[in-house]
Amino acid sequence: MKNYIIVTDSTADLPIDIIEKYGIVVIPLGFGFEGENYLNYPDHRQLSINEFYERIKKGERSTTTLINAKTFEEYFERILMDGNDILYLGFSSALSGTYNSSLIAREELLQKYSNLRIECIDTFAASLGEGLLVYYASKMKQEGKSIDEVMKWVADNKFHLCHWFTVDDLNHLKRGGRINAMTATIGTALGVKPILHVDNGGYLVPVSNVRGRKRSINALLERMETTCINPEDNSVFISHSECFEEAEYLGNLIKEKLHVKEVVINYIGPVIGSHTGQGTIALFFLGTER
Repeated sequence: MKNYIIVTDSTADLPIDIIEKYGIVVIPLGFGFEGENYLNYPDHRQLSINEFYERIKKGERSTTTLINAKTFEEYFERILMDGNDILYLGFSSALSGTYNSSLIAREELLQKYSNLRIECIDTFAASLGEGLLVYYASKMKQEGKSIDEVMKWVADNKFHLCHWFTVDDLNHLKRGGRINAMTATIGTALGVKPILHVDNGGYLVPVSNVRGRKRSINALLERMETTCINPEDNSVFISHSECFEEAEYLGNLIKEKLHVKEVVINYIGPVIGSHTGQGTIALFFLGTER
């Protein structure tokens, strides 16, 4: 069986140990503050994740940039030059133009490497939702599954990859156009916390509101209890923006109530975090529907 390499974006927010264990190639998106530009490497080598969130907490605004076609060509060609095929699992096209850049690079490179494969899949996912799909795909590859077998599994399961979020600071949703200024002001005063998810189109969609932080975290568990599939056989990923203890609280609840196979917790990186702000908790698992 011909070898292939799994590639993804830094928006997958995967922990370094998983990236290294499975040999995943991660291409960084960009982010920055006024006059400062950084690449979002998974090890946060250019700006520590703690410093990033400290600056967000102080009110600094961070902007983000997609991966352009030229960068994709550079990363893809290194792999192709070694004779490997490519399976790229990309950030939701509803949230970024990054996936479309990969298609442009693919078309260009296949003219030169017509004997090799470059397969690009839109995960319609974000953060550790994207990461969880990449994780499952990488485990299948390590087990000896072919690129076609992995592609089929991803196609069959990506719309069962549930994303549930709650945010602590409504002002970030206001700036992103998810809620209006009046809703943000009133919600903040009343301690209202929104529950959101990523739908089949890959968009972040508000679903409901609850009063209080702890109730919002418990609401994520309730969503999982309603739709999860065989939790004892599946992995659960939780990402957070500088609120590890609350993410750990959610993980422990899930272990206690649903006896899941494993829980992996990691930071929401600076690209996603630029739009969600500090205090976001996100839960990802396989369910009956998104």
